[in-house]
Amino acid sequence: MPCVACAWQRGYATEAGEWRLRAGPYVVTPKSDNSLIANVDDRVSLGINFTYHFTPNRAVEVLAATPFSHDIDLIGGGRVGETKHLPPTITVQYHFETDGEFDPYFGPGLNYTTLFEEEATGALAGTDLELDHSWGIAAQQGADIELNDTWFQNFDVRWINIETDATLDGAFLT
Repeated sequence: MPCVACAWQRGYATEAGEWRLRAGPYVVTPKSDNSLIANVDDRVSLGINFTYHFTPNRAVEVLAATPFSHDIDLIGGGRVGETKHLPPTITVQYHFETDGEFDPYFGPGLNYTTLFEEEATGALAGTDLELDHSWGIAAQQGADIELNDTWFQNFDVRWINIETDATLDGAFLT
């Protein structure tokens, strides 16, 4: 889930007790274990995250976003479904000590993805498609780059393990 975000904070040197707010576009690029059967398309949505620094080097971040909408296609069979999802994620971050103008960080996290508004289309129109919600681990690597005393630019890349089971008219799909 790469992100390019513009963000705001008071001053740049990170201190304990400081909050950072970031907002910008996030890209979700699903990779399916069923890649020989189905494909889920990439989407962009608005993301926002809040980071709280316990120390200059240790922080926790909460990621939120507006819903991502995805088409589900059978390989060689056209679109057979649509779904929306929200992937809120909590990440524990380690920020490296630098000169203050460039703040790289990384960390592990936990994700809960809720899938909703599933709809069967195309060859599966009229059937009941259901996708389970998902708990998974996450990882993040990023950096804040100081633009001035008030603004900074953020770049980050996330890996989020989202696994869902699908049922069609109550029958489990593998």
